[in-house]
Amino acid sequence: MRYKALSVKQPWASLIATGEKTIETRTWPTSYRGELLICSSAKPRIAGKPAGVTMCLCRLVACRPMTWRDEQAACCERYAGAYAWVLADIRPVEHVPVKGRLGIFEIEVEVGDSRKGAEAQREE
Repeated sequence: MRYKALSVKQPWASLIATGEKTIETRTWPTSYRGELLICSSAKPRIAGKPAGVTMCLCRLVACRPMTWRDEQAACCERYAGAYAWVLADIRPVEHVPVKGRLGIFEIEVEVGDSRKGAEAQREE
């Protein structure tokens, strides 16, 4: 399937995938709204955190200048020129190796909902 994707460095990619981080910050705005595949950057490598793989699907629902009210959801302090990319409907996916890029990019990849696999294992 073809997705719009965004590479995010660790540990922030994992925080998005678990739903702890619902605002991603960038120094540039985007007019794109819709389904977005979050991928973990290959570097830097952090022990125990997946690198260079798909992490989750979400919906990018808003993009606006970051305010101090966004700090908790963004897991960072407000900084000059920051835009808050508001994420909703976050769903973890199977980790599939991908080559990330800068900015929002298009990628063809098959990802399954990692929650479905866990549910199937519990049912057995």
